[in-house]
Amino acid sequence: MEDTGNVSVRIFGLLRAHRLERGLSATATFEVPETGMSAEQLARALDLPLEMIEGVFVNHTVYDLDHPVMPGDQVAFVPYGTPGPHRFYLGLYKAGKQRSQ
Repeated sequence: MEDTGNVSVRIFGLLRAHRLERGLSATATFEVPETGMSAEQLARALDLPLEMIEGVFVNHTVYDLDHPVMPGDQVAFVPYGTPGPHRFYLGLYKAGKQRSQ
């Protein structure tokens, strides 16, 4: 049996509304394998619509969904629709572009 560890997950914007409409929390603790998993795998496990995700923050840095998530990480999923300049300053524009290529 593979060792696991918890990650702390927060979900924002329209993704948050999507979860709340389904009676789910906008925050979660999720067990990931010791070897980690991709942010996309985590999003799928949380039943988040991938087409709505522009970027994922892992330990306060933004990445695309290919980025690995390891036990102990702090994760936040951010949807498309973050206001203008904030997308550039936070790195969401770049993360979203990588995903669409």
